[in-house]
Amino acid sequence: MKATAFAPGHISGFFEPVYSQDLSRTGSRGAGINITLGATSVVFAENSEKQNFEIFINNKKSSAIVTKLALKYLLGESPVHVIVKTTLDLPVKQGFGMSAAGALSATYALAKVIGVSQNEAMKASHFAEVQLRTGLGDVMASCFGGIEIRKSAGLPPWGLIEHIPGNYNLVLCVVGKKLDTRKILSDTSRAGKIVDYGKYCTKKLLEKPSIENLFSLSYTFAKKTDLLEKRTQEAIDAANQFGMASMCMLGNSVFAIGKTNELCKALSLFGKVYVCSVDESGARVLES
Repeated sequence: MKATAFAPGHISGFFEPVYSQDLSRTGSRGAGINITLGATSVVFAENSEKQNFEIFINNKKSSAIVTKLALKYLLGESPVHVIVKTTLDLPVKQGFGMSAAGALSATYALAKVIGVSQNEAMKASHFAEVQLRTGLGDVMASCFGGIEIRKSAGLPPWGLIEHIPGNYNLVLCVVGKKLDTRKILSDTSRAGKIVDYGKYCTKKLLEKPSIENLFSLSYTFAKKTDLLEKRTQEAIDAANQFGMASMCMLGNSVFAIGKTNELCKALSLFGKVYVCSVDESGARVLES
């Protein structure tokens, strides 16, 4: 049996980590944009004497710890042999939510094969992501798509999302080295600022939900939390001449909207550029 699923990438503009003993209530408040570049997984599953996984990412065999843990959550103890072939449209550890999209597309496809709900797939991917600290709110956001404000953390019924309507073309640029989300989330000296400014930005955006406000608060968050490096700042300044830009959380990369062609030219001086748009559908099984 096989199935194919897609999960959008997710860019966080800002976030406030929320931890609980209960993984269903762990996650983040904040805001971000789901994008049409993401992860597509083709999953094959067959009965076997014991449970085992073979995971390939962009045609290379991978340990894919988030995807593997998510699949284990979904299968429980069932003795199934699972082969996953995932294609990622964007680099990992650059704030594009690729670990969440990879896990989510794989669990959505496997859920289809074994006949369990997409809700179970979402839960399995969320648990894996928050347990491994590779992300906090990406799975929830990626399931629902659009430009979202995560009003409360965790999975439904605790996690609540509000949408900002609109569809835009986005220009992304990878400017600097990868950032390790797990390291940043575990850095106690930085954690306080991230919580304080994440809370402040979420409150301000809920008071006036607009794409303009999301970009301006995201930039405030990047500066106030000391996450913004000099070169990323320069890329944002260059992009701001043709629209609005900020830093992707958590990566040395930039997202921008405005005059797409001019943004591409300006940002291509800083690194590899990608163009996409808002994904309004969220994670989904593709008809094969």
